[in-house]
Amino acid sequence: MVIRIGIIGTKEVVEQIGQVIKTFPTFTPQFCIVENETDIPGYAERLSDSVEVILIYGPLAGRRLKAQPKLSIPVHYVPLTEAGLYKALLRAVKDAKLTQGISVDTLTKVLVTRAVKELDLRQLPYVVYNGPPYASAEKLVAFHQEQYEAGRCSIVLTGVQAVAQQLSGLGIPNLWMGPSDQDIIVSLERALLSTESRRNKESQIVVGIINVDDFGKLVMQRMNEHEVQLLKLDIQRMVLSYVESLDGYMSYLGGDEYLFFTTRGIFERETGGYKSIPLAKDAKQSYSLSLSLGIGFGMTANEAGTNAREALRKAKEAGGNSCFIVREDKSIIGPLEMSEPVRATFAPLDVALVKKAEAAGMTSSYLSKLVAYMSKHEKYEYHVHEVAAMLHITVRSAHRLLLMWLDNGLIELSREEKLPKGRPRQMYRFSFIEQKSY
Repeated sequence: MVIRIGIIGTKEVVEQIGQVIKTFPTFTPQFCIVENETDIPGYAERLSDSVEVILIYGPLAGRRLKAQPKLSIPVHYVPLTEAGLYKALLRAVKDAKLTQGISVDTLTKVLVTRAVKELDLRQLPYVVYNGPPYASAEKLVAFHQEQYEAGRCSIVLTGVQAVAQQLSGLGIPNLWMGPSDQDIIVSLERALLSTESRRNKESQIVVGIINVDDFGKLVMQRMNEHEVQLLKLDIQRMVLSYVESLDGYMSYLGGDEYLFFTTRGIFERETGGYKSIPLAKDAKQSYSLSLSLGIGFGMTANEAGTNAREALRKAKEAGGNSCFIVREDKSIIGPLEMSEPVRATFAPLDVALVKKAEAAGMTSSYLSKLVAYMSKHEKYEYHVHEVAAMLHITVRSAHRLLLMWLDNGLIELSREEKLPKGRPRQMYRFSFIEQKSY
């Protein structure tokens, strides 16, 4: 499922949303940068034919869009909340700019009062614009200029970027209160749920296969068959409880594997949008064991099951304790966070990139191991000995593979690392993976 979304706003806002939206692998964004918020409605109208949903930021733009004829697609607005005010106030405190007071617009007096109180700035004088909602930039600038020249404030906090620019031109200290990342995440979630594609996929079947890593070793550590059977019952009870939280159906495949079915909408919500698997942490804390999970999406149950088995294979190739998702278009999401923290999360690896890697001699096993390792360490630059250790191969084999990947443009030479003795060693940057991380 690929959902095209239009992102419209000023350069700063679009760049911020561009970083956050990488955590939503379903979205394919189309960015439009405008010089002024007043230009947003025109761009929204032109984009409405090529995207399913539009996301904008800007109180003035939101008001103008509501006033004009309704677009044929959903339009969502990133709101300015207290989080933006907190960021601005903390920055002003850090820069020692709260010498007199503050002048604030866009937010209500109730919100400003609560923020000042919670940040223990009760002695800070403040004045809040109380004119008509969605006032023009000129009216806001005139208001703040009056407060500054009267000595009622030492800095202006504004939610309108055009106002901040005009105040800077007048030499009036100001800070623009932009949206927080959390505000953007909430808005993107609402935008996702409002699309027709997402509603159609809500009830799509998801197949998952859970495998207990090194189950044979766990069995050998038990004193007798009674303890082995108790361990199996404990694991089955834990998995059953997790599948129940998914409103799913579970079947024990025997040995160390479990099969479950659920729907895509529930799975997305339970994993926080494909970010983490709570079951893995429970398994580690309760029974000191790790799990490998394969999740498959598909248009049919057969396709989803086949993709789930392929995803589990990738999780095992990565060394276990990981989860991969193979979608209906064969693109790959993963690894998801398991019992060990994952520092970097990866945008979906599309089929073309996977095929390019395999054509360059990077097998599915190598790719899974590289992605899993780099997601945990958020490091993309290695020398040949590190690559050999990572892939469990000889240094000679690692050097041969690195040269092959280098020739095919998958990696690049980044620098030479000087050593106390001997010749400098080459450092290789895995740029094709780094570009997919966020």
